[in-house]
Amino acid sequence: MGDPEQHHIPFKERRFRNARFRRGVFLVPALFTSANLLCGYFAVVAALMGTTADFDRAAKAIGLAILFDSLDGRLARLLGANTDFGVQFDSLADVVSFGVAPAVLAFAWGVRSLAIAGTQRGELLSDMGWVCCLGFLVCCAWRLARFNVQGMAPGGSKYFVGMPTPAAAGMIAALVHGFKEPLHDWRWSVVWFLLAAGLGALMTSTIRYYSFKDIPWTRKLPSLSIVVAFILLAVIVRFSEIALVMLACTYTAVGVALHLVRFIRHRLVSRTA
Repeated sequence: MGDPEQHHIPFKERRFRNARFRRGVFLVPALFTSANLLCGYFAVVAALMGTTADFDRAAKAIGLAILFDSLDGRLARLLGANTDFGVQFDSLADVVSFGVAPAVLAFAWGVRSLAIAGTQRGELLSDMGWVCCLGFLVCCAWRLARFNVQGMAPGGSKYFVGMPTPAAAGMIAALVHGFKEPLHDWRWSVVWFLLAAGLGALMTSTIRYYSFKDIPWTRKLPSLSIVVAFILLAVIVRFSEIALVMLACTYTAVGVALHLVRFIRHRLVSRTA
């Protein structure tokens, strides 16, 4: 049984074709990881250009990098193309797209348009931004290295340990995309750089964040959930500035709030025990 034409093809040639097909399958996740890396590189270059439109392009590129990063792992598992090389390649691409790119974007967006440039206050603010954005980058690399060693939170793949790097980068990109104009007030720049440092701290923390990996995307979903997903997608596309900021802030805040609830509950149980 099978394709009659294959009976006339030598066995070695058929095996070569199968091996070539298998190599092609393994290349599919790597292509998406490369697209993730390309978006990160584009975001860095756009952020260095320094115009409002370029800052927005950089933020959108980071958003696309998040999309490609979410797809490469799922495709690798779906195609059975998981490799150690793919894991390392993905982590290196994530350092660029979710570490270097948002750090450069945050620094440029926070100091580029300030009128105090060249003054003593401007130099202090620039140094502060440099340190905070460097801290964000270092924490991103630390978070990725820890994930490669420790994996998900104990008890399955439902939670991440610490804020995932795409979510931290997405927070910066969403705010830049939402407000467009770079900061003109040095006080807001201080808040902005403290936010970048805070996101770095969340990445290296032990706060658990929901991973969405337990959702059965490949199974048949209820019709209502599909309708809700399409409505949510339409809202994000139509009102991306507001919707993305709200989603990013909600995801960040919910993880911290649930951690505080668990901490308080644990203290109350310890006192009553």
